[in-house]
Amino acid sequence: MHRRTVIALGLALPLAAIRIARAAASYGLSLFGEMKYPPGFTHFDYVDPNAPKGGTMKLSAIGTFDTLNPFVVMGVPAAGISQIFDTLTSSAEDEPATDYGLVAQSVEVAPDKMSVLYTLRPEARFHDGSPMTADDVIWTFGALRAQGQPLYRTYYGDVVRVAKEGAHGVRFYFKSSKNRELPQILGQMPVLSKAYWSSRDFAKTTLKPPVGSGPYTVAAIDPGRSITYRRVADYWGANLPVNKGRYNVDTIRYDYYRDPTVALQAFLAGQYDLREENSSKAWATGYNTPAVRSGLIKKIMIPNALPAPMQGLGYNLRRPIFQDPGVREALAYGFDFEWSNKNLFYGSYTRTRSYFDNSDLAATGVPQGEELKILDAYRGQIPDAVFTTPYNPPHYDGSGNIRSGLEQALKLLKAAGWSFQGEKLVNDKTGQPFAFEILNNDPQMERIILPFIQNLKRLGIAATLRTVDTAQYQRRLDTFDFDMTTVMFPQSLSPGNEERDFFGSRAADLHGSLNVVGIKSPVVDALIQGLVTAPDRATLIAYTHALDRVLQYGYYLIPEFHLGGYWVAYWNKFRRPPVTPKYGLDLSTWSVDTAAEETIAAKRGGAK
Repeated sequence: MHRRTVIALGLALPLAAIRIARAAASYGLSLFGEMKYPPGFTHFDYVDPNAPKGGTMKLSAIGTFDTLNPFVVMGVPAAGISQIFDTLTSSAEDEPATDYGLVAQSVEVAPDKMSVLYTLRPEARFHDGSPMTADDVIWTFGALRAQGQPLYRTYYGDVVRVAKEGAHGVRFYFKSSKNRELPQILGQMPVLSKAYWSSRDFAKTTLKPPVGSGPYTVAAIDPGRSITYRRVADYWGANLPVNKGRYNVDTIRYDYYRDPTVALQAFLAGQYDLREENSSKAWATGYNTPAVRSGLIKKIMIPNALPAPMQGLGYNLRRPIFQDPGVREALAYGFDFEWSNKNLFYGSYTRTRSYFDNSDLAATGVPQGEELKILDAYRGQIPDAVFTTPYNPPHYDGSGNIRSGLEQALKLLKAAGWSFQGEKLVNDKTGQPFAFEILNNDPQMERIILPFIQNLKRLGIAATLRTVDTAQYQRRLDTFDFDMTTVMFPQSLSPGNEERDFFGSRAADLHGSLNVVGIKSPVVDALIQGLVTAPDRATLIAYTHALDRVLQYGYYLIPEFHLGGYWVAYWNKFRRPPVTPKYGLDLSTWSVDTAAEETIAAKRGGAK
């Protein structure tokens, strides 16, 4: 379809008067065409629609917080704060890339795909009792794009204008019809109160609870130490199909701890109720207590079918020392995953090689078919190995003997203009020693990073580790003030606009963006654009494979490892629905057995 040209014939028609060809209103949207749940569905399959309400859920967070405004760059938001805000739509965690109406009762994508109309439910309310209106949606969109985190400018960049339509409608107009997921991205936007924020500075931090609309409201805060949420008894959306059987716990509290080791001990002592573990050592050895053995604490592995996030030691490409791909490739030989997995991780993890591991989106073998056609256009701009050799990170035997890898690293470093002077590796032109700092905020990562540093020392490279608190760490990431740090790029089953914020050139210069490594590649930009505008699933997969390969051979990070599920430990007062969603944990579907809660409280010394 082509964009229609409107000829005013000398009349100054208001924009809202331009006719839009109408499509049938829908109760939801799916990138894959068909939706699992039919019109009139009452609840998701993975909930218990009759789950009891009540009880408490105490959780942990690491570090600190200093704001209840999670939408802007400034500050560290409180854990769980998103629970107080409703969005236009809500996703289902048992089907990919599908959203159903929440604040919006219907959505209409124009036949030419140049706009989308969201129509709000008349009954939607903020916590102060005021109605959620089209004006609130329009104000929210403008505030997020102008003052919000950089990802909003990336996500909403293809929207040219927004207009009120009818009593409850908001129409978003697009630059083109090719951004296939943009209508759904807009549906994931929170709806904020224009009246509340009109007398406040949206760009600043705040510890005053803002007016929300969601299933929970802020009940109490101890700045930097804890935050407590209370279920809204008269929540306007409680019985909507997307909410039925969810948000069952009356009180949710997050207590902050200085590091995961202290947090684990607090959990075992009964100071909080549920813990998602991310340490293989802790999972293997840290739960050997009477409470676990007796069944007071349940310890379970919940598998998922999500693409594994790419986690690794990321280079800051803004540093001259890391701008040569050969240097970046060389340093990867210093990370001995097999030794770490054997000696530190109890064999629990799988080495990550793809930015979309654990899914059909991961590039395997060599390019063929449509993917090869896509990459052919960039021959000479990308490494030849993209076409001939599947990418794999360096592999060792687990013995700790990595001599062969270090020899290969030295060849790459020599080719890049580095050589030994005494015991130091120095630049042949400047005489500058090869030295850099690894920024860290998680003490548990030190046991992974320190052996890497020792291996680099054998190459004459002086790497140091600096562990800082969460607030300082976030500030330094937001301003790209680091040499190397652990980065993570979580992916969905339908990647799209978020790739611009992860890897796009424009995001590399925006403080607070997720392109912390600073990738600036015209080829990567073009592949992301092709991915975003892909007309069908097959084309999307082809572009994702192509992007994956180019990122792999950019050597932008040193891949680490992943786990295909969730490690969860909890005091045995919670009840889970019989069906577990494939694509998420969704603790909102859990409920509290109040009788068990009383028993647990008594047996763990009255801790609640």
